[in-house]
Amino acid sequence: MTALIEMRQVTKSYRGIPAIKGVDFELGRGEVHALLGENGAGKSTLTKVMAGVTALTSGEYLLDGKPVNFETPAQALAHGVVMVFQETSLVPSMTVAQNLFLGEEAFFNRLRGLYISAQQFLQSLNFNVDPWAKVSSLGAAKKQMVEIARAVRQNAKVIIFDEPTATLTPEEKRHFFALVARLKQRGVSIIFISHALEEALSIADRVTVLRDGELVVTDRVENFDRNKIIRAMVGRTLSGDLYNNKGTTGRVRPFGKKVLSVQGLSMGSMVHNNSFSVYAGQVTGVFGLIGSGRTETMKVIAGVEKRNFFNGGSISLEGRPVRYRVPRPAIRDGIVYVTEDRKLEGFFETMNIAENIYIRALASGASNTQIVKASEMHKVADFWTKQLNISAIDSNARVIELSGGNQQKVVIGAALVQKPKIVIFDEPTRGVDVGAIAEIHEAINKLADQGVAVVIVSSYLPEIMNLSDRVLVCRAGRIVEEFSAAEATEDQIMYAAVH
Repeated sequence: MTALIEMRQVTKSYRGIPAIKGVDFELGRGEVHALLGENGAGKSTLTKVMAGVTALTSGEYLLDGKPVNFETPAQALAHGVVMVFQETSLVPSMTVAQNLFLGEEAFFNRLRGLYISAQQFLQSLNFNVDPWAKVSSLGAAKKQMVEIARAVRQNAKVIIFDEPTATLTPEEKRHFFALVARLKQRGVSIIFISHALEEALSIADRVTVLRDGELVVTDRVENFDRNKIIRAMVGRTLSGDLYNNKGTTGRVRPFGKKVLSVQGLSMGSMVHNNSFSVYAGQVTGVFGLIGSGRTETMKVIAGVEKRNFFNGGSISLEGRPVRYRVPRPAIRDGIVYVTEDRKLEGFFETMNIAENIYIRALASGASNTQIVKASEMHKVADFWTKQLNISAIDSNARVIELSGGNQQKVVIGAALVQKPKIVIFDEPTRGVDVGAIAEIHEAINKLADQGVAVVIVSSYLPEIMNLSDRVLVCRAGRIVEEFSAAEATEDQIMYAAVH
């Protein structure tokens, strides 16, 4: 297999700290190459250099055997290299079709023809996305589909996928993997970054593992298994299985005091007559496919969305009826929602770690003052940085500069600083590496052990089975089934979610 991309002893430093250091990497023609590692290992930095998002500090970058040094993504695209980012780079105010053809518009556009072309192209990829819809109205999964479609449309020689399946349903993932196979047959080279190790093992030809910005190993995929990859990623074997079935461990927590009761909740076309309860000191898992109304239900409870004014149902907190129209009173009452979209809704990009965490303490009243004190701010930030093992130069680092897993830990820290009684985690480990997953799961279990009512919304069944003391299954806008951890099986849960 001849090399299309060669990286020789490449280094990229930020403020004198190397994000990648002396890395060698090679991508063959028509190859699917999985790039794996913990958050902060340097995967995104390496691929952003390839895609012209950032420039090398030192080292050599060869494309088709010729030295290149892209200063912008447009230059990289002109040479056939395109990246599908983990956080979408779409224009929210434009439609799906306009985003697909952005930068390629004719001087005179025939809108009907544009939308028809977009619809036909999306259908050819088996992506069920309305080309007339504004991107701002789409969920995370649909946005990811548009990102993937836009990259494929550009007929690139190299496509870099950064966590492309994190928001997709099992059926959508199947279509994506079929698309990868078709691209490979056409001779397109693909770099696949993912924390779903089984996916990487199933579609890759070769695997490269980075750790702490350095190359650990590159080899053919048949020479790896899950445990070998994890050892290479974290430098150790993780204690215990990350995804044990909780019902088999004997660690199921009993029902505590009922702290939240939802009766007949309805919101628009997404939530229909939904009813369930949440208990203190217990992890309640909520499983459902995308579009089942699980996220919308939790957003209504937390005041992020409004339920129907008439016949919208009722919500009781510790026996007291509540109706939140904005999140702040819900937070004051002890209900905190940790969003599934950390970049859009989870933190302030222009603020550093300390400011992002401390501003939540001020907003919730958890701080004794409304005056920002630098000493107190850094004291609070340092506490949560240590508690959640947030990896950063210091608390003055901007959150946008952190890896995805460390961004997620900052979002969780900003939620927990508000001293909640009920915490709703929506996809808490999306785009997070195995080491950070174990740390986040430990933090969630610790909360429940301390008597906090915890709700986990996840589309990943092993995570639901590992964390939940009981499992609620959401379908068509309401809870349709409840299982105890002892009786729940993956087959039963999936059957209830689909049928």
